[in-house]
Amino acid sequence: MIRAAIVGAGAIAAHSHVPALRAHSDRVELVAVADVDEARAKALADGVAVFTDLAELLDAEHPDLVIICTPPYLHADQAIAALSAGAWVWCEKPAALSLAELDRMSAAEGAAGPYLSVVYQQRFGSGAQHLRALGGALGRPLLALCQTTWHRGEDYYAVPYRGKWSTEGGGTTVLHGVHQMDLMLSVFGDWAEIRAMAGRLDRPIETEDVSLAMVRFENGAMGSVVTSVLSPRQESYLRFDFAGATVELRHLYGYGNADWTSTSPLWSPPGDLPSSHATQLGLLLDAYERGERPPASGADARRAMEFVTGLYASAFTGRPVLRTEITQDSPFYHRLDGGIESFFTAGNS
Repeated sequence: MIRAAIVGAGAIAAHSHVPALRAHSDRVELVAVADVDEARAKALADGVAVFTDLAELLDAEHPDLVIICTPPYLHADQAIAALSAGAWVWCEKPAALSLAELDRMSAAEGAAGPYLSVVYQQRFGSGAQHLRALGGALGRPLLALCQTTWHRGEDYYAVPYRGKWSTEGGGTTVLHGVHQMDLMLSVFGDWAEIRAMAGRLDRPIETEDVSLAMVRFENGAMGSVVTSVLSPRQESYLRFDFAGATVELRHLYGYGNADWTSTSPLWSPPGDLPSSHATQLGLLLDAYERGERPPASGADARRAMEFVTGLYASAFTGRPVLRTEITQDSPFYHRLDGGIESFFTAGNS
């Protein structure tokens, strides 16, 4: 049995990660929970060991897998501590506050493990896997539409760490839209150029509540990306136009095969794996048992974070940004806001 521990006993751990572990109870067992709130940790733990300090948990339990469900500003140090103790890490998104942090986390991996994997469950449902498996059978990729139009009220942002650059890294782009962006990138590949706008239109926060981007991919295809937490009618929508077919996905927080449509007679996803934490965890456990790098780790996990970094860089500077510009010399590599006080607007350069 693979021995797992959860760090952070909040809603995402209770509603997504514990059920995922239960779905694979023949392969993995929860042995410990850590949270600064001991009562909350005990409520989640259901009889397993409880800690208020991650270092104590690692020293006492030596877990094989550490699942990080804490606020984003804690992820880097906690992931590095777990990796240094020999545990694989599965980290909620955003895995880090910046590309610099994510690279520092990845540098703590071993050459043959332990590995850091990021929760990007949307790309692992059977529909997305089928789309990627079709490869060139649908023709050349031409256009992608990627929309995450959600709603988060002021009560959501009443949590002290939310809506701040220093504790979340960014706003709805990196917190919510990144799921659909990661799925889009897994299908159309790396981006080459991005032109974006972002702003705070309504919510009383430091970070953005809306962002929009136009994208050119390395393969020549183009895309449009919209992310919002101001949309009363919520939807997650992806459209992929190839030379020979259109494939669409409409859902909210997770999909099954019925949420996909296509004009292609080739469209017939085998099985019906939902885009859930349980589905991604199964693939992570497969990789652990084989001693191989899991999906959504290393360069595969970095792709989406690099994309949102480029989006923020364009939104803050008011100019097109090339992927080749996102290097360690860029201020946006170190902070998603680049150290700039406000988003670019006409007349404010």
